[in-house]
Amino acid sequence: MIRVIASDLDGTLLGNDHKVAKETLQAIYKAQDAGIRFMVASGRSFFGAVEALKGTDFTCDYIVGSGAQIRDANREVIEKNLIPAPLCKKVYEQIRKFPVSIIFCTDKYEYRIGTPEEIEESMRLQCVLFYENVKLKEVPGTDLYRRIKANTKVLERYEVLEEEKIEVDKIFVFSKDVEMLSKMREKLEKDSEIAVASSFITNLEITSVKAQKGPVIKSYIESLGYKMEEVMVLGDSLNDHSMISMDFGATVAMENALPEIKKAAKYVTKSNEEFGVAWAIEKVLDGTLDAMMQQESPDRPVFLK
Repeated sequence: MIRVIASDLDGTLLGNDHKVAKETLQAIYKAQDAGIRFMVASGRSFFGAVEALKGTDFTCDYIVGSGAQIRDANREVIEKNLIPAPLCKKVYEQIRKFPVSIIFCTDKYEYRIGTPEEIEESMRLQCVLFYENVKLKEVPGTDLYRRIKANTKVLERYEVLEEEKIEVDKIFVFSKDVEMLSKMREKLEKDSEIAVASSFITNLEITSVKAQKGPVIKSYIESLGYKMEEVMVLGDSLNDHSMISMDFGATVAMENALPEIKKAAKYVTKSNEEFGVAWAIEKVLDGTLDAMMQQESPDRPVFLK
């Protein structure tokens, strides 16, 4: 029986408008009324996750920064899995050799290194690559651009991070040159101290090897007295692979998920635009998923009908 639900945000809990639909909210309320614990498991920072859930009033646990930080339902920090300063510098020295935009993510701000002109170009490119179907010159008029700009701190040089002892959750790298990112990833993955994931083909998310959604969720739920078979996780992108590939009771890929995520999942739900999280929750509440879980594990993912 499912007693915990952990959901990714972008492409999963959120629609393409980056909001939680009322249908999804209603399903979460029903699950919580039934005694099910709800968690957000996101690559976003804590404040980024809170921003995404703005306007909702449900409480939840937060696994953010891809597992770099855990906060309970009272938003109190339970655990941090930061990138140690020496490791952060080592990673930076490797990736600075490539022509990419680099963001140092913390629990509140995102730090970028460069001149004001370089930072401006970086923020606009980020909007175009990931979220907004607009031309580069139209970006400043978008809500996303305004949020990114308000959340960005500019550094003239890397050493300021060390001097001010800024704690880095994750290093976010992006570029439209997908082939170059693939080469960078291959090089970075040789380091056993770090984990490299992606939300899109145009980015890399670098964390401490301890900061991965799956292992962090497992450790946290067990500390609360839950078992792995009592957990349903939902996701769509490569930074969800660590939880979708683990033996939780129900690992669910969105219909819009990447092929690798669908292949690793036990089940597939509807897309984020079709309220797939709500659909999966309903299958938990009406007993359909429980009945499916009692059957022998399939060789390929099963769609939740």
